[in-house]
Amino acid sequence: MSSEQRPVLRVGTTGDYRPFTWLRPDGQYEGLDIEWMKRLGRDLGFRVAFVATSWPHLHEELTAGAFEAAIGGISSTRERRQTFLVSEVYRQTGKTILCRSEDAGRYRSLDDLDRPSVRVMFNPGGTNEAFVRRFLTHAAWICHEQNGEIPARVAAGEADIMMTETVEAAYHAARDPRLRAPLLTQPFTHDGFAVLLAHGQDGLLRRINAYLAEHPPCVRSE
Repeated sequence: MSSEQRPVLRVGTTGDYRPFTWLRPDGQYEGLDIEWMKRLGRDLGFRVAFVATSWPHLHEELTAGAFEAAIGGISSTRERRQTFLVSEVYRQTGKTILCRSEDAGRYRSLDDLDRPSVRVMFNPGGTNEAFVRRFLTHAAWICHEQNGEIPARVAAGEADIMMTETVEAAYHAARDPRLRAPLLTQPFTHDGFAVLLAHGQDGLLRRINAYLAEHPPCVRSE
């Protein structure tokens, strides 16, 4: 069967969450989760078509049928498990911060973050925003639409910290000497990433879980 004859699996992804999903200037997606989904498609006989989505619209677009599955650093939360089909967790992670290197000694606990003098930047519509709104009620909030731009904005002094996941924080701290992830080994939560699917995709969910058991995504962060 040629690639054109294979059934198409539409996969929503935000393209703004290194190292999991990133939209290149040429319109192609790359990242750990993107490459894994490509392998899954090849091995299971699908032609994967990535569909652009955003964190604020991910749930409604999946419900509306814009795509059958979604991937790219998506946390397996109770809300999502109650609303959608969710695969087995394929990567353990947790909430942490990214800050400027010279400020790393300032942040040792959640109390150190939850202060009016601390400007925390986060992207809208996902678990980063939910965490900030629940636990950092005294900090100064800066909601920035483009998640992929936030590390550079923190490095430039436009915010003090970025709320993110451990793997993303490690990725940027390893590549930009202006940034540090001082609480990397002490995350505030213990979460996991999974594939999100629309209801009615039970057969696909079983196939994805079986594939995950044999071929989990790469776990490197650098």
